[in-house]
Amino acid sequence: MGHVIVVGAGQAGSSCVAKLRNMGFDGQITLIGAENVLPYQRPPLSKGYLLGDVVLERMYLRPQSFYDENNIDLMLGTNVSAIDSGEKMISFGDNDVAYDDLVLTMGSAPRLLPTAIGGDLDRVYTVRTLGDVDAMEPEFAKGKRVLIIGGGYIGLEAAAVAAKKGLHVTLVEMADRILQRVAAPETSNFFRALHTANGVEVLEGVGLERLTGDGHVDGAILSNGTVLKVDFAIVGVGIVPEIGLAKMAGCAIDNGIVTNATGRTSVEGIWAAGDCASFPHGGDRIRLESVPNAIEQAEVVAGNIMGADKEYVAKPWFWSDQYDVKLQIAGLNSGYDTVVTRPGDHESNVSFWYYKGDELLAVDAANEPRAYMVGKRLIEAGKSPPKALVSDPYFALKTLL
Repeated sequence: MGHVIVVGAGQAGSSCVAKLRNMGFDGQITLIGAENVLPYQRPPLSKGYLLGDVVLERMYLRPQSFYDENNIDLMLGTNVSAIDSGEKMISFGDNDVAYDDLVLTMGSAPRLLPTAIGGDLDRVYTVRTLGDVDAMEPEFAKGKRVLIIGGGYIGLEAAAVAAKKGLHVTLVEMADRILQRVAAPETSNFFRALHTANGVEVLEGVGLERLTGDGHVDGAILSNGTVLKVDFAIVGVGIVPEIGLAKMAGCAIDNGIVTNATGRTSVEGIWAAGDCASFPHGGDRIRLESVPNAIEQAEVVAGNIMGADKEYVAKPWFWSDQYDVKLQIAGLNSGYDTVVTRPGDHESNVSFWYYKGDELLAVDAANEPRAYMVGKRLIEAGKSPPKALVSDPYFALKTLL
């Protein structure tokens, strides 16, 4: 049945090769990863793993024995240097290997600070790989001063870990509020209050002018003129899709590797899935940075390599753990014009329901798993409950299903 090569050994890549074998693919399968470690879950890196609550072995997606028993060639610590889509060959090191189908699941990379403002100083970290977190973990000692640059979910999760470990935490967000790109003001207000209550200094509308230090960072000058002393810094200013190999292969690019609904790129024999893939959704083109998307999209691609010709229909959901709060998000809030707040039975329990007109788009649920599950099922069914019912904390949401 030919040779399938999957480049990128994260959640999408591991899911793709597992699904191929599960569906009866009996050809050669090669999974190539740049990191020299078994494919693992990334979300715990900035949460339980950094806290020390989760050990590495628990983060492995599958044990080495799975790949051995399923005859999957797992090539770790390997960087693909070239793709020749005409000859259907990839290159790494001194090797050229032929493929029949090539799946690109390289994910994304963190945005870095420019060198001109201190981005290349030692003790300036990003949170993306196991190596990133292992490198910064020794810095998390009680009493140390950390500057976190960026008020998205990665920055907030890192701030929560640092605060729980007794560090002095300052977080700067150049936008008017934290989470501005991804959430409503109501959700931003909730998490600002949560972090402030846990001792984090949250500075909004304040950017970084530059980091200072001789060789390693020891301070920061902020856009409002404030000068800080810091022991280390964490940069969480977003990620960019890994598209270099796809461009080399001649694939179309539009905020990621362009695919159709089946996961095919513009180049014959090449597919893409996960964070790096841009795909059709609701009359638009989107790219989702989430574990569920990586798994489900990669499994659809595997089926289509087998001839299923199935279209991928995303059902977006996400989560974030900060202190004792689990935020669960269903749907996509793009285009919302109204947010309905539904109080929970405790001040730390609340859900925010996003509407566009009378249409329910998304739900942010903080320590409200029932609200999240009801909202998710309603969104996936295309149902939109009246706002007045949602806002009534005494109304039983489950009756809406």
